[in-house]
Amino acid sequence: MKKDSFFRAVIGTAVPVGLQSMLQSSFAMVDQLMVGQLGSTAMSAVEVAGRPAFIYSVVAGAAAAIAGIMISQYLGGKDRELADRSLSVSLVVTAALAAVFTGLCLLLPGQIVGIYIKDDPAVLAAGRDYLVRVAWTFLPMGLSSILAVMIRCMDRAVWPLLAGISSAMVNTALNYVLIFGRFGAPTLGVTGAAIASVVSQFVNLALMAVLFRRVRRGFRFSMDLGPGGWRKYLAMLSPILINEFLWSVGQNVNTFIYGHLEQGGLAAMSMTGPVQGLFIGALSGVSQAAGILIGKRLGAGEYDEAYQESKRLMWYGLAGSLALSALLMALRGPYVLLYKVEPEVRDAAGTLLLAFAVLAPVKVANMILGGGIVRSGGKTAYIMAIDLAGTWLVGAPLGLVTAFVFHLPVTWVYFILSQEELVRLALTFVVFRRRSWMERFPAG
Repeated sequence: MKKDSFFRAVIGTAVPVGLQSMLQSSFAMVDQLMVGQLGSTAMSAVEVAGRPAFIYSVVAGAAAAIAGIMISQYLGGKDRELADRSLSVSLVVTAALAAVFTGLCLLLPGQIVGIYIKDDPAVLAAGRDYLVRVAWTFLPMGLSSILAVMIRCMDRAVWPLLAGISSAMVNTALNYVLIFGRFGAPTLGVTGAAIASVVSQFVNLALMAVLFRRVRRGFRFSMDLGPGGWRKYLAMLSPILINEFLWSVGQNVNTFIYGHLEQGGLAAMSMTGPVQGLFIGALSGVSQAAGILIGKRLGAGEYDEAYQESKRLMWYGLAGSLALSALLMALRGPYVLLYKVEPEVRDAAGTLLLAFAVLAPVKVANMILGGGIVRSGGKTAYIMAIDLAGTWLVGAPLGLVTAFVFHLPVTWVYFILSQEELVRLALTFVVFRRRSWMERFPAG
């Protein structure tokens, strides 16, 4: 593929996916901005109650990643039947994961919220009410992400974006009405934000189902991947599920740390979350473009082209992350002023955003190289080992020591524990250079 045509292919996937990821992150940002008008207690409640949803989104994202790997490779090999079967399996796995997470959140909301916060009855009560409602977003969120994979692999990356725009508009409108009690509706506060999220996610799923039927009219549901396909699927699924679950647990350890720091530390971190989601979401399209384009190359057996195009994708990600870091440094001050919180919380959030802007290029490089390129060959065990080493041998120990031994402020705790990203990048780059990740899937 010529450089110009390759760049157009990357843009054709990366821009719509990135915009859609930003819209998904905008759900959290709209919730935070509107709930932020209610004070730091409400913000902390949404932050801690949103942790189970974060774990689920990461684990469900693992199922979507497997779907993307298999579908792109099978389409690259001109085997649409196996691509459809891969989609069928991924839908069932995602629905099962949603059932487990939803059940736990409905049965044990108080115990789950209580893990993350010190003894604060107001935060615990609001967080519990939020969690039992937001748990109903898990099923539509997961199924929508799987359907979006097939639509993008069929070169219709703009379609999920349009569905995301519609659902974001629904979420914003309902947030305004239900949180503040506009147009005669009851004033529900944090509970209203959860209800808005549930409704908007079901709207998104309905739209995605309609768009999927248009792009794959001949789709036939089947769980039959064949012996070779099942072996490959399970060999990829097990490491990536273990990886994403334990990584997300590690992120929850971080939330536990922030929740036990000085007053306002958790609220300050929660203010940065939506911005971090928007930033990473803006460049997540490059990662997904890498998975699709490099996966199709590998499926066709074009290994040299896959390697060279992978290097170009990394350069694209670096350029984009540096530009966005500069923009964040310039806008972090006006952003924190949008929240009605204590001055010390606002100052801490601004400093945390500066630290994130410095670290972001490394985070983005990991996302593209490990989450997109190396995974496209199905070598998910490599990434599992690298991610777990970064989280549990570097990040979590550094966070615990800096918080509870040296008693550093939240900004330094965040910056030091985030050095795990440098370890991940170094290890992943070694794997990339060896080319052992390049593999073509077996036919059914």
